[in-house]
Amino acid sequence: MAAADSPSATLRHNDLCNRGIRLAGKMRLDVINLLDAYVERQGLDASASVAAVEGVPVAAVERWDEQTGTQRLLENLAAYRAFRALLAQMLEEQREQLGEADTALGRALAAILLQVSAFTYHLEELLRLESHGPPGEEGAESPPPPPVSLFERKLRGPGVLR
Repeated sequence: MAAADSPSATLRHNDLCNRGIRLAGKMRLDVINLLDAYVERQGLDASASVAAVEGVPVAAVERWDEQTGTQRLLENLAAYRAFRALLAQMLEEQREQLGEADTALGRALAAILLQVSAFTYHLEELLRLESHGPPGEEGAESPPPPPVSLFERKLRGPGVLR
């Protein structure tokens, strides 16, 4: 019997999946709340259409039935790594823009960043259990975006969070 098919590996896999599902649900609720707070704090219109954000992979859910579980995990891992990098950038921009004036928004961004890091770790662990191991992160970080105005940064925030 292969190690990946052992009862302990199956239990670990199920445990990681269950914890990952709970974390994803909490993360989704927290991101929705953060999006509302961010839009309000930045004085933006919540119903405004947001253009695609450079560096965010396009969702591939329409192809999921054609993909293996490993392929889905790899695509999710790439997406959450990009999300993590963009959140870190948003947090840094928030600190530069407002300093300590809006600590609640900064704390909320930092909390989401931690959740995304934990979820990324779960995806990496699932890939390790499948004996594939996660791909390295070299090149996973998107290059710094070109300088943009404060207004453009404000508009990019809802796109990242959505």
